[in-house]
Amino acid sequence: MQSALSLRLAQRIGPLPLKLAGAAALAVLLAMPALHLWTDPASSLHVSAYTLTLVGKILCYAIVALAMDLVWGYTGLLSLGHGLFFALGGYGMGMYLMRAIGHDGNYQSDLPDFMVFLDWKTLPWFWQGSEHLAWALCLAVGVPGLLALVFGWLAFRSRIKGVYFSIMTQALTYAAMLLFFRNETGFGGNNGFTDFKRILGYGIAEPATRATLFLLTVLLLVAALAAGFWLVHSKFGRILTAIRDAESRLMFCGYNPLYYKLFIWVASAMLCGLAGALYVPQVGIINPGEMSPANSIEIAIWVAVGGRGSLIGPVLGAGFINAAKSWFTVAFPEYWLFFLGGLFIATTLFLPRGLLGLLRRHKENA
Repeated sequence: MQSALSLRLAQRIGPLPLKLAGAAALAVLLAMPALHLWTDPASSLHVSAYTLTLVGKILCYAIVALAMDLVWGYTGLLSLGHGLFFALGGYGMGMYLMRAIGHDGNYQSDLPDFMVFLDWKTLPWFWQGSEHLAWALCLAVGVPGLLALVFGWLAFRSRIKGVYFSIMTQALTYAAMLLFFRNETGFGGNNGFTDFKRILGYGIAEPATRATLFLLTVLLLVAALAAGFWLVHSKFGRILTAIRDAESRLMFCGYNPLYYKLFIWVASAMLCGLAGALYVPQVGIINPGEMSPANSIEIAIWVAVGGRGSLIGPVLGAGFINAAKSWFTVAFPEYWLFFLGGLFIATTLFLPRGLLGLLRRHKENA
């Protein structure tokens, strides 16, 4: 009786250090915009625009890693094309930002600068309405969602899974990258979109605008984590886990995995699109390079290093790897890819549950 009571107490207290660490991290993130806005730039407490932008970018990557974990960690679908959904969301927001330049551009035209340079006379039909932020957000979420719906329906209905599914997603993002590199597609070609000026009439480089975008990114990450925890601990989440572990048995129990996989696949793509929409105004550029298959592979590495199937783990993995990347590419740029490859191999061999699993093992042994 006493041992059972102790076990229940340990189960309740066990996650407490992790929750406290999460609350402390959230408090720091929420305080950063205030320190950026209202502290003296000469003060040691001041958060520079560079730091705020870097952390905001990493948080966008953490949202993408979380979205990836929902389809890989919980459903067993290894996607090597999530960078495409992220980039499409970025392009949706980038279209609005390019239209918002207006007559402030170098060519004094309502057309984006690159279209004037290429001697375009009229705005393409798919750019119509992009001067409205609400429509741009619909594009940033709807286009990745629609593409995921069509691709997922065809793939899951044909029962494509495993390595074949991974190869198909990689081929999809590679084909999209080649398409967006072409100038005649109307998306800026190799250069993409850049030189943004305003968002909703506010200067995009103003401290208040940067702080607002950062806070929106934090709130999206927290909301995605909360929704993710609710989802994976529901009956729907248990079915997703059953699809990952024993899809054939699930079908024998009378469930059709198609619609469950399709729902989580589309939801994950839409979440990536939202992350891309917040990423572009903070970083200031979007180009076809974001669709590179290497970027999608790197997303999978974030999830594996952090610990897939845990939600918190991919967030930790994205933060750790991208922070290391920011340091390595400055201090030892030629060794970054060797470090990343070595880290992935070490994780696969020695840390199958990632960094979060290592932390949990350390706590159990303490």
